[in-house]
Amino acid sequence: MALTLLLCGSLPAQAQLSLPQLPQLPLPRGVGPLDLDGLRRPAQGLLDRTPLPELGSLRLETVRSLLRRHPGVLEADPRGEPVVKGEVLAWSPHAKALELAASLGATMVRDERLPGLDERVVAWRVPPGMSSAGLLERLRAIDPEGSYDFNHVYTGSGQATEALPPGAGAQRVGLVDSGVEAGHEVFEGVDVRRWGCDGRALPSAHGTAVAALMVGRSEHLRGAAPGASLYAADVYCDSPAGGAADRIAAALGWLAQQGVGVINLSLVGPPNALLGRAVAGMQARGHLLVAAVGNDGPNAPPLYPASYPGVVGVTGVDRRGQPLPEAARGPQVMFAAPGSQMVSAAAGAPPYRQVRGTSFAAPIVAARLSVSLPRPDKAGAARAIEQLAREAGGANPVRDPATGFGIVGARLRVDPARLR
Repeated sequence: MALTLLLCGSLPAQAQLSLPQLPQLPLPRGVGPLDLDGLRRPAQGLLDRTPLPELGSLRLETVRSLLRRHPGVLEADPRGEPVVKGEVLAWSPHAKALELAASLGATMVRDERLPGLDERVVAWRVPPGMSSAGLLERLRAIDPEGSYDFNHVYTGSGQATEALPPGAGAQRVGLVDSGVEAGHEVFEGVDVRRWGCDGRALPSAHGTAVAALMVGRSEHLRGAAPGASLYAADVYCDSPAGGAADRIAAALGWLAQQGVGVINLSLVGPPNALLGRAVAGMQARGHLLVAAVGNDGPNAPPLYPASYPGVVGVTGVDRRGQPLPEAARGPQVMFAAPGSQMVSAAAGAPPYRQVRGTSFAAPIVAARLSVSLPRPDKAGAARAIEQLAREAGGANPVRDPATGFGIVGARLRVDPARLR
């Protein structure tokens, strides 16, 4: 899966940049730091040359670290995936489920309408003496047709180095990620509209790099849709529980309200009933969701939201057009785009950093699709995919499990050697 920026300040997690810092993973034995000096010595002031970690085990290591570091906030579900501790979600719950939860002593901590989706999300705090799994079992039994699940936490699908912390236009594109450094030179003149974190701007490495590959433009970097209006939802907000399923659903509701046609999610995690309903609701309204397929390896189980039906799953390729060895394979892969040996914008200094992973391929595809679908349109979404498939694979494109219909945006890769 896409090597997310060094997640949130040195976090070797997936697209979850705003998570607490984690130690960098070592490179495989026999592989040393990338020798950029031999590639025309990049200017020290422009490019951070910190080596990127190995991506294949990055997400699992990130998950273990999160659970270890935040036992009061997170816990593992029966499959070992991180969830908000003691919290259960419901998608437009039936009245009998609300009555049952109240009778069991569960506390309703959130009751939120998603205006763009016309749905309701309820979050309960599990009562003393009962587990999250136990409450879920009771709710699902009383309302078998409903959608009840853990509040899963999703992480980024790629890695980028990050220093330790010290729409007016017609074209528009959406982003669900961590915070964006809107003051970076690549966003000069770009209309960036924010959502989340109670209005606070909390820039992160991952969100900044992904956004730059979508709409950025400067002397050193050009995104796939330079200058397009960016609607950026921060679902992390520097919280250990950032990237939770209910926050992603709420962000999608906001983007639906704003009428954004194409939305990028460089996030990965397990299937979740509420997230699946939110994705389906967006698609029914004509939105096109683009997601990184992840970096757990070609034989790993599918990750979500990229593996939900109708989502445009994107993998990463190197400068030779070969799939990243750590990238997922399978029917969820619809397109490929540059995902390694490349540079994007960074939050802080130096202003540019190396990135690797499917997290950084997905925004290129999303931005290219947004050219054809600035606003929701179900028929238009299908046409946009067909058009891009022909562009990537020729008149009669054939889809394969490694690169989908083919590679998009190969010329947008900025090699580290160019920053000199």
